[in-house]
Amino acid sequence: MNTIPVTNDNGFLFNVDILVKSSSNALALQYLLEMLNDKAEVIDFRVKSGMELGEIINTLIQAKKKSVINKASQKMSASLKEKAAPLPAVLQTEEKKHVNNTITAGNDPFEWIKLYSQDNRLVRLTTNRHGKQTSLPCRILNYDENNFLVNVYHVDEKQVYTFRLNEIDEFSVS
Repeated sequence: MNTIPVTNDNGFLFNVDILVKSSSNALALQYLLEMLNDKAEVIDFRVKSGMELGEIINTLIQAKKKSVINKASQKMSASLKEKAAPLPAVLQTEEKKHVNNTITAGNDPFEWIKLYSQDNRLVRLTTNRHGKQTSLPCRILNYDENNFLVNVYHVDEKQVYTFRLNEIDEFSVS
């Protein structure tokens, strides 16, 4: 007769709604993820709703698609109008210089953050969080001026991070 009870490590699935108090959606999501990742008993989880971050990415993708379509239609109409008279190379280089100067113009980092966010440009952030300095290639999703928060999409890890402005040491255009 076998007197030793058989134990199985079973997993149990729960469907819950959790209300997290925070100053922004990004910080609440970050706290929730940290809380779930800290427990070894939590094997896997999926956040199904409540994330505004995914909506920002979708909005950026839709805006990018619209701008590509608009640029393509503008190029087609411009090429039809000026087929016989292309711009000289000197004027083309001047236009490129003007575009680059408007993006990097000014010493206000807030304006740079807004411009890089609008242009969906790839930037490299050097951050210092809890004494640990990291450098990450990312795209700036949005900037919360009231709370001084920057949401970025890490292009290598394919994750969204939130940094306070004072945690960012420098950023450069890649």
